[in-house]
Amino acid sequence: MKAVLHAVGAPPELPAYVPSGNECTLFEQAWRRRLPVLLKGPTGCGKTRFVAHMAARLALPLHTVACHDDLTAADLTGRYLLKGGDTVWADGPLTRAVREGGICYLDEVVEARKDVTVVLHPLTDDRRILPLERTGEELVAPPGFMLVVSYNPGYQSLLKVLKPSTRQRFVAIEFGFLPAEQEIEVVAAESGLAPERVRPLVALAGRLRALKGQDLEEGVSTRLIVYCATLISAGIPLPDAVLAGMIEPLTDDADVKAALLDVARAVIG
Repeated sequence: MKAVLHAVGAPPELPAYVPSGNECTLFEQAWRRRLPVLLKGPTGCGKTRFVAHMAARLALPLHTVACHDDLTAADLTGRYLLKGGDTVWADGPLTRAVREGGICYLDEVVEARKDVTVVLHPLTDDRRILPLERTGEELVAPPGFMLVVSYNPGYQSLLKVLKPSTRQRFVAIEFGFLPAEQEIEVVAAESGLAPERVRPLVALAGRLRALKGQDLEEGVSTRLIVYCATLISAGIPLPDAVLAGMIEPLTDDADVKAALLDVARAVIG
């Protein structure tokens, strides 16, 4: 399963998205049958854009949370705050989504702290509930609520893995990069650069992706190709755009960078 690009947004506009399989049908059927969805794939391949696209297609509000090391369950569910001398409860994004309906999307969920998955579990089985211990509530998710999480398996370490007991609570869709011709089409549309000028950039990205696992942790994302093409479209010389848009973001190691530039010169001249 492959997909395109990244963006965060909500209806009414339909974010552009080029499906490469049956991912749209799978997602829609999961939503209709109240099943949670797990999206997995490399950075910048289009997971977030896909969620934004589907939220717009289904006319659902989209609550997006970028997970990180310090994200706690309270950040998702809510906490008491002092306002004007009073203590008031403030819902977090997950609680708002459960109360109001819509898609709650947790991007890179493995980056969050362990207590987050504990909060998610009751929402991912047939109970579809969110207990709020601090308020004494037990919220039942409405039919229009859907939980979607994503992660990049390539970034996982021994300390940051999604446990099987959590993974098996979701319908999972795997994403990858588009075939070259489709990726050229997408990058050209996103950047405004002519397809014939995008073609060598996509070829270079393919060569650099092949180096993943050798000197690179991650290959060139479609997002980075779009950035590079956008710089070229804005008048930046090709070598400068490739360096800033596709080489520098990949590594800080001087020797690796020099090797990548050699590859770039061999591919694009």
